[in-house]
Amino acid sequence: MSAEPDIRDNRSKGLLEAYEDGQVTGHIAYFTLDAEPPALVAVHTIVEPEHEGKGIASALVRELFRIAEREGVPVVTLCPYAARWVQKHPDEGPTPPSELVVAAEDQLKANPDLW
Repeated sequence: MSAEPDIRDNRSKGLLEAYEDGQVTGHIAYFTLDAEPPALVAVHTIVEPEHEGKGIASALVRELFRIAEREGVPVVTLCPYAARWVQKHPDEGPTPPSELVVAAEDQLKANPDLW
């Protein structure tokens, strides 16, 4: 993909969305961890089939980490794609403390409608 997609944070719906020509091409479903410190929790990454292979998923994960950095909070990657991305880009996606991961998993189990 030559240019970064237009990415918009739709936090009220728990979506970080990528757009191309006014259409949603992919998104990350996420929620804000109700803990101290709070964290952004990536639950699921989806790219529309006709847009796969353009780097959209990677751009979405990268932007989630940028948002978290601006807000001064960590990111918990419960999403398998986001977790693999962090393994490939440890300089851009720091690993959160393990207690935050457990808290995020617990919050998701208690509220499966978060995504």
